[in-house]
Amino acid sequence: MGLLKKPKKKKPLRTTGGAAATQASSLRPRQVKKAAPCGFNCPSGTKVREWIQIIAQREKTKLSEAEAFRRAWSLLVETNPFPSVMGRVCPHPCEDDCNRADKDAAVSINALERFIGDWGLQQGLPLSGIEGEDRKEESIGVIGSGPAGLSFAYQLARRGYPVTVYEKTGQAGGMLYWGIPFYRLPADVLDKEIRRIVDLGVDLKLNTCVGKDISVDEIKKKHKILFLGVGAHQGRLLKIPGEEGPKVWTGTEYLYRVNAGENVDVGKNVAVIGGGDTAIDAARAARRVGAQVTILYRRTRKEMPAIDSEIEDALKEGVEIQFLVAPVAMKRDGDRVLAVVVQKMELGEPDDSGRRRPVPIAGSRYEIPIDSLIAAISQEPDWNPLTGLGPEGRWLEADERGKVKDCIYSGGDALNLGLATIAVGQGRQAALAVHAELRGLALPSLKPPLSLVDKKRIKLDVVDVYSEKPRAERAHRHVEEWLSKPDEEIDLGITQEQFLEETARCFSCGNCFGCERCWMFCTPGCFKKVDGPGPGSYYTIKLDTCDGCKKCEDECPCGFIDML
Repeated sequence: MGLLKKPKKKKPLRTTGGAAATQASSLRPRQVKKAAPCGFNCPSGTKVREWIQIIAQREKTKLSEAEAFRRAWSLLVETNPFPSVMGRVCPHPCEDDCNRADKDAAVSINALERFIGDWGLQQGLPLSGIEGEDRKEESIGVIGSGPAGLSFAYQLARRGYPVTVYEKTGQAGGMLYWGIPFYRLPADVLDKEIRRIVDLGVDLKLNTCVGKDISVDEIKKKHKILFLGVGAHQGRLLKIPGEEGPKVWTGTEYLYRVNAGENVDVGKNVAVIGGGDTAIDAARAARRVGAQVTILYRRTRKEMPAIDSEIEDALKEGVEIQFLVAPVAMKRDGDRVLAVVVQKMELGEPDDSGRRRPVPIAGSRYEIPIDSLIAAISQEPDWNPLTGLGPEGRWLEADERGKVKDCIYSGGDALNLGLATIAVGQGRQAALAVHAELRGLALPSLKPPLSLVDKKRIKLDVVDVYSEKPRAERAHRHVEEWLSKPDEEIDLGITQEQFLEETARCFSCGNCFGCERCWMFCTPGCFKKVDGPGPGSYYTIKLDTCDGCKKCEDECPCGFIDML
C-alpha cells in the first residue's frame, strides 16, 4: 500500500467578530441607498441630497462647473418650479434634522437653493416638458394662481395637458405676491419664475374671478378637471368691542394694500396683533412708513410661529413686542382710534395645538395708546363667489392626494393654513393623481421610496472626509438702510465661492459619495472602481472574494453599506 498523506491543518477563517472559527461569516456587503433627513423632511418632495451632491461631486464625476449647476437646477425644478422664491421665503424644515448639525452646523440648504435658483434665472433656463409625453386632450382648470395652483398647473403642463389658470387679481402668485413684502421677496423674482410656467403653454387669465367674470357652471363644462387653489386671503378680526370702523385692518388686507402700492395711513403708533409671519410682515411694513409699531402676542417668544430670523430682524428695525398680552377692547372717539385695551395672560395647560393655553390674569388690564390696529391672528379662504364648489365650513376636505370629489382637487391654504412649500408639494401630488386617473395608471405611492438612514450610521469622527467647516451665512444690506430703502431686498444671499464650499459640507447621508474608504480598507479586494462614476455609483462588489469581516460597513461614513 502507498503511504497516506497527512491532511493539512486548516487555518482559522476570520469572522465578523474577529475570533477564530472553522467557517467564514455568511454576511456580505450590500450597497443600500437610503433617504437623507433633508429630502425626507421636504414638504415639496425635493431631492435635496441628490441635487447638492451633483455639484459637490462634480470633479469626481468629471463634470464642468456649469454642467453640474445645470443638472442640479434641472433636478431641483422637477419637483419645485420656484427655487429662487423658496430660497427666500421657505423656513427650511429640511435643515431641522440635518446630521451635519451634530458636527458643527446644519448645511445651509435654503441658501444653496436660492443661489442655484438665481443662477437659473440669470442663465435664462426654461422649464421643460417631460420627454415622451405627447399632447393630451383633457382640459385642466385651475382657480387661483398661488403656489399650490401653479405647482399643479406646472406638473400637468409638462405632461402635455392644456391648462388654464384663473386669477381674480391682476397679478399671479397668490399669497407669495400679495402677502409677502418686497424686501423679502422681490416682485421681479416671483414674476420670472411664474413666467417660466406660463411659457410651458399654461393659459393664465388675470382679472378673472370665477363665479363673477365666468360662471361656475361654465368653468365646469369647459374643463375635465378643476383644481381649487384659492388660498386664504380673507383675514379675521378680533371680535372685540370698538374694532369696527376706520384704522383697523386684517394682516392680509394691510399687506395686500401695501403691495398694491396704496398709501395706507396708519398714523404714528400701530398695534399689530399676532405672532405669525403675517404679523411680523405687517409690523415691518408699517415701520417702513415711519410708524412706531408694537406687536401684542398672547404667548411667549418660544411659542411664536413666525420664522425666528424674521422676528430678530423686526427687533433690529425697532419693532417692540409685548408678550403674554391679549386685546380685549378698543377705545375710539368717533372714527378716531385712541387706544387698545389689553389683558395680561399666563400660560396654562396645552391646547389642541400642543402649545400652552393663554389664561387671563384677573385685574391686569391696561391701555396702549394707538392710532391704528392690524389684526394678524388668522385668515381663511373666501368661498362666496364659488357657489357649489366651496365647503360648508371654512376649509375644503380632501384625501391625502388632494381629491375633494369627482373631478375636483385642491391644495394649499384652501385645505388649511400652511407653508408655501407644503402648497407646492400638495399641488404636485394632486397633479400626479390626476395624471394617473386620466391615463388609467396606478396611483404613485405617497410613502418615501427609501427608508431613512439611521443617524447613528453617520461617522462624524471620520475627519479625513468629514472635517469641521463653517456654515455659509447670507450677506445682508446694512441694517441702517433697511428702513430708508423700504422695498430693496435685505437678504443678499451667498457668493458662488460660498455656494461651492457649502455643497461640500453635505455628508451625502445614505448614499455613496466616493470617499474610497471601503476600497482602501477591504483586505480581500472586494471593491472595484467603476469606469463611469456618478453620484451614488463609484464601486462594484465582488462577493465571491468577501470573507464577511464587516470592515467596509464599519468604515463607510455615510451609512451606504449594509452587511446582510
